[in-house]
Amino acid sequence: MSQTISKKSQFQAVGIPVSVGLSALGSTSIHVRDRLIQSENTLNLETGFLADRPVWVGRYTESLIENIPDNLKAFDSRNLRFTLTALQKIETALQLAVAEISPKRLSIVVGTSTSGISDSETLLKRYFEENTALDISHVPQEMGCLSKALQSYLGWQGAAYTISTACSSSAKAFAAGQRLIQADLADAVLVGGVDTLCQLTLNGFNSLESLSADICQPCGVDRDGINIGEAAALFLLTKDQAPIMLYGVGESMDAWHISAPHPEGIGAEKAMQIALDTADVSSQQIGYVNLHGTATPQNDAMEIKAIRRVFKDSHVPLSSTKHKTGHCLGAAGAIEAFICIQILKDQDWLPSHQDTKIDPALADQNYVQQQQSSTTIQYAMSNSFAFGGSNISLLFGVGK
Repeated sequence: MSQTISKKSQFQAVGIPVSVGLSALGSTSIHVRDRLIQSENTLNLETGFLADRPVWVGRYTESLIENIPDNLKAFDSRNLRFTLTALQKIETALQLAVAEISPKRLSIVVGTSTSGISDSETLLKRYFEENTALDISHVPQEMGCLSKALQSYLGWQGAAYTISTACSSSAKAFAAGQRLIQADLADAVLVGGVDTLCQLTLNGFNSLESLSADICQPCGVDRDGINIGEAAALFLLTKDQAPIMLYGVGESMDAWHISAPHPEGIGAEKAMQIALDTADVSSQQIGYVNLHGTATPQNDAMEIKAIRRVFKDSHVPLSSTKHKTGHCLGAAGAIEAFICIQILKDQDWLPSHQDTKIDPALADQNYVQQQQSSTTIQYAMSNSFAFGGSNISLLFGVGK
């Protein structure tokens, strides 16, 4: 059944009956839980990305599907195989959930920032080193490739498109999917995000001097930048009630700087407050906040300033999970949404924040410590803040 959260906001909550998330944390909900509450490192130190040194990355180390359908050959890339590996884990439940819905009312919105670039990098290296006759198709690295491939694979006929707004991409897919349902343009929407490791992004962030020399330290006194990771996370949004709901979305745009956030966190604050308002929920009702928490000096400082203002009357538990997954860029919002959903389903744990010394200027917050269990949580918030000041906060909760 449809649900309108409040007459004030006119935001239609959507159910999330099916979800999956693959990352450096692993491929199961048990993996996610265990690796987020334990201190063991989940990142890998790898060579081959940067010319002068190895770098820590969050790699998905389990196998990907080897065979893809003939009608997807033109889209083939590691990014696509990662996507299909995730999809196949929920495909039976997904098809059952949409069995009574017309294909014309089934839509797809996904986020990515890398698409199939890693495969093109390998081919271009061969092209320039040994084989200038090599035919390199641009199709697998097109940003729209992923949604087109999923539509072809599933046989769905509704709207299908990809969002690429850097680190907010897959969080914005949730907002776009919800709007399609609320506008009565779809009855169900597959949303999420997929990004894969590639030299382009590692070298890009290295040129910005934003890569950490070690495991990243969100809000740490010695934080020096990010680790980059990869993830594939997919979710079905529907009109119906479900055990987990998307209750609120808040979006804002800083328009401050091409790569730096507003130093006072004005856009971050606005996104969080709008998410609360659309859900008609107070800050005191939030049981956990998954920080964007990249471990860059400016991002962490501005986000905590915004947290102080939005949650001034509550000591909300919060943590960043990027020291465990890496920053998954276009898939970051999706994998962190998946983490929030697991917390709400289990109701007995919270992800531990990194355990190095916290910056004294940011140390007044309730960072989740190892072995800290949650009390009953009704709502959890996930923040994603991207280049250009593209901000979004998602508010998930237990179905009523």
